[in-house]
Amino acid sequence: MTELFPLSDAVMRTLTAAGLEVADVRRVVITALAEDLRYGPDATTASTVPEDARAVAELTPRVAGVVAGVPVARAVFDAVLGADYEVVSSREDGSRPAVGEPVLVVRGPVRGLLTAERTALNLLCQLSGVATATAAWVDAIEGTGAAVRDSRKTTPGLRLLQKYAVRRGGGVNHRMGLGDAVLIKDNHVVAAGSVTAALAAAREHAPKLPCEVEVDNLDQLEEALAAGADEVLLDNFTPEQCAKAVARRGEVAPDTRLESSGGLTLDRARAYAESGVDYLAVGALTHSAPALDLGMDLR
Repeated sequence: MTELFPLSDAVMRTLTAAGLEVADVRRVVITALAEDLRYGPDATTASTVPEDARAVAELTPRVAGVVAGVPVARAVFDAVLGADYEVVSSREDGSRPAVGEPVLVVRGPVRGLLTAERTALNLLCQLSGVATATAAWVDAIEGTGAAVRDSRKTTPGLRLLQKYAVRRGGGVNHRMGLGDAVLIKDNHVVAAGSVTAALAAAREHAPKLPCEVEVDNLDQLEEALAAGADEVLLDNFTPEQCAKAVARRGEVAPDTRLESSGGLTLDRARAYAESGVDYLAVGALTHSAPALDLGMDLR
């Protein structure tokens, strides 16, 4: 697979401009291509397509949605075709193309285009599905002042790409891993003895990291606010309970951010957002968003 490893300077610039890590995209692309090519070249394409055949490939949505992952799809074609192809046109991630409106058009050898097709579509469909799901939540709470936030409930190996797709859908990211922020959950509280003890220990161990505490009720909220949590995650609160938490936050620690999590559904999203919380945590953005249906057609 080493012959498929390089990416062109143009594609690397495109990935960087999109806010993607080149090394992470390269790893995902090479791993995905290896699944198709581990048993050898594309036997079907090699047997049916003349070696010198060239064509234009159009990647188009079959249903409406928000596109994300166009630079990643370009990286797939780049890895397979090297310099022997050109990008005719491409849409910006985060846009909402009409059904049948191409999001990426490339011209090159048919054998290479067909070899790259499934990997490019797998990634583009998956990331566009995340962006589309995120946009639905963002649209549902528009004007409330709350933001839709993701979680670490991501597909193994795809976290940075899925969280990128959340941003393209209008959402915001929670922590990327276990070391860039503190999130004290119920098991941590049990281990430490109390919310106050857990937060004090986290402050001592990682004084520069933001600290969030998960609470199950308003009494725990009081403890977390008094202990100086930067954020409080309101786990399985009702919208009415969230409103009470927001009111209490305003009295005790107005700078503390509140996040609603657990049991959220799209039809109730606005009720939660209107309670005054800062974030709605939606794990479903990444762990169960359906892929957006896109296909590739040659002409």
